[in-house]
Amino acid sequence: MKVLPLKKRGVETSRLVLGCMPFGGEWNKDPITDQNIKDSEAALDAALEIGINLLDTANVYRWGKSETIIGKILKDRPALREQVIIQSKCGIRPGENGLPTRFDFSKEHIIEAAEASLKRLDLDYMDILLLHRPDPLMDPEEVAEAFGKLKAQGKVRYFGVSNMNVSQMQFLQSALPDELAVNQLEISLSHLDWLDQTIHVNQKAGQNVHFGEGLLEYCQLENVQIQAWGPLSQGIFSGRDVSDRPETVQNTAKLVKQMADEKGTTPEAIVLGWIMKHPAAIQPVIGSIKPDRIKACQDGEKQAELMTREEWYSLYTSSRGKPMP
Repeated sequence: MKVLPLKKRGVETSRLVLGCMPFGGEWNKDPITDQNIKDSEAALDAALEIGINLLDTANVYRWGKSETIIGKILKDRPALREQVIIQSKCGIRPGENGLPTRFDFSKEHIIEAAEASLKRLDLDYMDILLLHRPDPLMDPEEVAEAFGKLKAQGKVRYFGVSNMNVSQMQFLQSALPDELAVNQLEISLSHLDWLDQTIHVNQKAGQNVHFGEGLLEYCQLENVQIQAWGPLSQGIFSGRDVSDRPETVQNTAKLVKQMADEKGTTPEAIVLGWIMKHPAAIQPVIGSIKPDRIKACQDGEKQAELMTREEWYSLYTSSRGKPMP
């Protein structure tokens, strides 16, 4: 198994990431409840139990409640701060008061958003800050100024992006003195553009694939950590009722369960192992608040190592619903 790019940069991170978007209950501005905190802490403890030390959140998750709960937990258990790596995101400004939802990579917003996140997290610094979604009005020089100030003040150690293609990363990187550390992308057994982009070169089928040409290769060449959001496909391959889903989903769910039973592991581990089998050393972000489901992911890295090429292609072909071209 390849060394994670983040580890090459000196960030001793786990193979899996705990996605903290569910922390805080519903998507509203209701006050945080004791139950919200209890549920979130149980999820965090389950993650720690299986060796996860990277927590992924964002300033917009549950209208800031996700970061606030992480801050409350760390305040109550200060020893945890040295055990975990905190990663947050900024750049999305939800629409309200008559304003549209917009993406904002201005220097002022990046700095203000990062400082507001640190306040909610009750921290002096965060380990990694990602730009959440591409801003068509992005000025790389302006972003570089914001990153430079936050780093010089010791408020952010590393920077990265989410949902960006090669050209956008190169454009941004042209103004940055430090290399981008992360790109977080939607990657799963049900969202296959990341692989179809590879096999559909010089084919008409490739005209309908929009993942981003050369993105996986670029990130590997530039030592950028690829993180996968939505890697469990909302449970459709690991126990969720799929009786009303397409035949490809039903067949793939059956194949995943069959493989899990044969190997004495969980469907979650098979699904994650399939992603982690890829040589890009992808880091799945588990977006669950359920302790049992988090623990069910523990065997993912082992299953990636054990999975044969034939098994990997069987899962890929089943989810595609058609043979390789």
